[in-house]
Amino acid sequence: VAIARALANNPALVLADEPTGELDPITAKEVVAKLVEVNQRFNVTLLVVSMGVFPYDLANRVLFMRDGEIVTQQEAGY
Repeated sequence: VAIARALANNPALVLADEPTGELDPITAKEVVAKLVEVNQRFNVTLLVVSMGVFPYDLANRVLFMRDGEIVTQQEAGY
């Protein structure tokens, strides 16, 4: 429902703060699949914030932050 509501006005950008944070692994995979579909099908830019495990390989670009600054993946500890 949250994804549908976010797309209601045909946005160019969708912000997803911890979209899989409190989900079981199966549901988390379904949510990620829907977000990828939204990106590809509707040409919507997604900004996903995740402190946990997220399938980074699905992203076109990944930025890591630590203490409010963009850092390398190694500096971020991933």
